[in-house]
Amino acid sequence: MADVVFDQASRVYTAGAKPAVNRLDLEIAEGEFVVLVGPSGSGKSTALRMLAGLEEIDDGEIRIGGRNMVGVPSRDRDIAMVFQNYALYPNKTVGDNMAFPLKMRGVDKATQQEKVRAAADILGLTDYLDRKPKALSGGQRQRVAMGRAIVREPQVFLMDEPLSNLDAKMRVSTRTEIAAMQRRLGVTTVYVTHDQVEAMTMGDRVALLADGKLQQFDTPADLYDKPANAFVAGFIGSPAMNLFTLPVSAEGVRIGSSELRLPREVQSRISGDRVTLGIRPEQWGVANGDGGASAGGVKAQVDVVEELGSDAYLYAHLDDDAQTAVVVRTAGRSGARRGDQIVLTPTSDELHLFDPESGDRL
Repeated sequence: MADVVFDQASRVYTAGAKPAVNRLDLEIAEGEFVVLVGPSGSGKSTALRMLAGLEEIDDGEIRIGGRNMVGVPSRDRDIAMVFQNYALYPNKTVGDNMAFPLKMRGVDKATQQEKVRAAADILGLTDYLDRKPKALSGGQRQRVAMGRAIVREPQVFLMDEPLSNLDAKMRVSTRTEIAAMQRRLGVTTVYVTHDQVEAMTMGDRVALLADGKLQQFDTPADLYDKPANAFVAGFIGSPAMNLFTLPVSAEGVRIGSSELRLPREVQSRISGDRVTLGIRPEQWGVANGDGGASAGGVKAQVDVVEELGSDAYLYAHLDDDAQTAVVVRTAGRSGARRGDQIVLTPTSDELHLFDPESGDRL
């Protein structure tokens, strides 16, 4: 095992252009599972490739186990990488595919077999060692690719969107297997994904990137509860947080023609005449709106109801502003229907306020 440090690491593909990775600072502890997440073009895969030695580091440093990796070839970094593409040899058995990196190192046959059996036991592949890849499911093939990385016993595992080729059900089961495997092996792991649900359910900590810059590096719980800025708030959570940039009123904020009252502690954090207010879907209370808006509430009209069994999501718009959308999480089978009038009020003091210009958390 080894720790991993990105120290002001940058990658610039074209001189004068915006960096693909811009002065990235991360400290990943030994044995930690860290997920890099962000939208397309955020720099997450580039950062992983910089760590792997597949991309140059134009500025700063990347250290593995305290050793500066600038100029060190990929083969000398003691890392193992798992890609989105399984890259298995179709003419070799599962066992031979897993043993291949050991064979290339000149490891003796007995040691190869011992390491392959140990990895197969961890991954539940013992009964498949004599099969060819074409006889396996997508999830099993991905486990073979991971087994090929495990047998190398590297200091660091690098995984670049390894579940992207799997169907939704297989993704859920395989991500659980990967997380359990990593905790069992205790190997430092850096995992890239564009799926924020994947990031939140797998990582000890999550690094959220956008436009090549680190937005926040924190535990999944703190990313959700204390987003550092409006971008993080809008990216983390499914459905996303409701974000409104609103004028400030005497007791809260004006949203459409209604005044939304805010708890005194929340109101005290506002200094300007406008603020970006964030309310998660589960932080709304819903009442029937046929009789008109109650004091401190917001009238809305339901457009779509998504029934998920134990929960339901109401997608609505403000009564007096059809362009302003609102998402509400309620108990399942709430009885809400398209076209219903509802009144929304915050149910939590833990609302989120952001500077409307910088997006920073207040």
